Amino acid sequence: MSPELKLLENTSLRIAGAVEESIVDGPGIRYTIFTQGCPFRCKGCHNPQSQPLVGGMEVKLIALYNELKRNPLVTGVTFSGGEPFIQARALAVMARILRAEGYSLWSYTGYLYEKLLQDDICMELLKELDVLVDGPFVQAKASMDIDFRGSTNQRIIDVQKSLAQDKVVLAEGFK
Repeated sequence: MSPELKLLENTSLRIAGAVEESIVDGPGIRYTIFTQGCPFRCKGCHNPQSQPLVGGMEVKLIALYNELKRNPLVTGVTFSGGEPFIQARALAVMARILRAEGYSLWSYTGYLYEKLLQDDICMELLKELDVLVDGPFVQAKASMDIDFRGSTNQRIIDVQKSLAQDKVVLAEGFK
C-alpha cells in the first residue's frame, strides 16, 4: 500500500453522510462529503442534522476515497457540512491526495476566507482547494437565482488565485 493510501487508512473524519453523485455542490458530477458539527447554527440551515458535534458517524478516509474512486463519472469532490473547517486537518490529508489525482476540490464554510487565512491548520486545507464558498447562510438573503450557494452574501472564491494575489479573487462564470 502506498504511503498516501496508508495515511487515508489511518485518518478518521466525523461525517453526517456522503452523496456519491451530486450536481448541486459545484460543477460536474461531484462526490460530496457532509462533515458533522457546525458552530454557526444558521437559521434555515439546509442540513440541521449535521450541526451537533457528537452526531453522525466516524469513518476512515480510505472508505470515502474507495467509494468515490469506484465512479469514473466523478470529476470533483466537495466538502460541505456541517462545517468542514472544524475538521480541516483530516480533510487536508484527503484533499492533497485528490488534488494530485486531478480532482476539482470545492469546500463550503460559514467562516469568511479572511478568517481562515489566520489559522495554520485551515491553511493546510485552503492550499489544496480550487474553490471556497464562504460565509454563513443568511435566510433573509436566500436566493434560488444564484449558483452553488444559498444566500447572496456568500462568495464563490477562486482559492488558488486568491492565495497567489494575496486578495480575494472571485471565481469566474457564476451568478
